[in-house]
Amino acid sequence: MERPSDKNAYQAKHALLLLRSYVALIGEPLLPTLDAKPLYEAPFPVLSHNTAADPILTYGNLAAQQLWEMSWEDLTILPSRLTAEPNHRDQRAHMFEVMRETGFYRNYEGIRVSATGRRFQIRNATIWTLFDDMGQKCGEAATFTEFEYL
Repeated sequence: MERPSDKNAYQAKHALLLLRSYVALIGEPLLPTLDAKPLYEAPFPVLSHNTAADPILTYGNLAAQQLWEMSWEDLTILPSRLTAEPNHRDQRAHMFEVMRETGFYRNYEGIRVSATGRRFQIRNATIWTLFDDMGQKCGEAATFTEFEYL
């Protein structure tokens, strides 16, 4: 997927998928608008991954790129499990198992690591399932506003 920009309407189709799935499952909007550009430029990280056996990140807004210290191009080829350190991946996997039963998970906390090895703890994260227009699962996404460098 190409880096969001004016040229591709900030990946409007995927952004709409993220925003619509969020409001459908959580019951409140992630943003006051369903526009793609505000999502890409939001002051908090938003990420998604696909449904592969080893899911690959499919989206990371500017805040996510900055926090993980990665370009769009590097972020969107990364297996999502690599956003967490090896010793924290079991906790992350357990959260996803629980989330898959209800479609979303709130108040998740976990340790993550950037591309340069900088560790940080995320708090009060919301993770949700992405559903296409036909109701088929097509990925999962996460957002949070609280984090602390360790």
